[in-house]
Amino acid sequence: MLDEPTNDLDVETLELLEELLLDFKGTVLLVSHDRAFINNVVTSTLVFEGNGRIEGYAGGYDDWLSQRQVPSVPKAEKPPAAVAKKKTPEVVRKKLGYMEQRELDALPGQIESLEERQQALYQTMADPDFYRREGEAIAAVKQELLEIEKALEDAFVRWETLENR
Repeated sequence: MLDEPTNDLDVETLELLEELLLDFKGTVLLVSHDRAFINNVVTSTLVFEGNGRIEGYAGGYDDWLSQRQVPSVPKAEKPPAAVAKKKTPEVVRKKLGYMEQRELDALPGQIESLEERQQALYQTMADPDFYRREGEAIAAVKQELLEIEKALEDAFVRWETLENR
């Protein structure tokens, strides 16, 4: 039985543990929050479904997600008469205007461009010689990366806002 075996392991030790578990011919009962580790090593998953029920599924965490029954949301009870009189007005969905539709159509391309630049900066910073540069050059690259991350966040928020209208 292994209880949270991946806690405090470095990458090499984690990979070694995964290899050893994959080669192990016996049965191991494993408790872990590490979804990637579970996906890599388990052949079946036991899941607490609620109300004291435990269900078994073939495969790891992602397999469980695809196999499970999505719990239905119980219908809300009707509000008491006093509360029903104070109904909040429903949000009216407005159709996107021409400029907003153009903005929405352009956002995926903008996001892709920002992500490509972000990856290029990550690769630049991963170069061992990067930190041998002058401090100002390093700071400029890091500042650009921060600006791109902020622009990406803003673009995703704007995309979600426009999509929900």
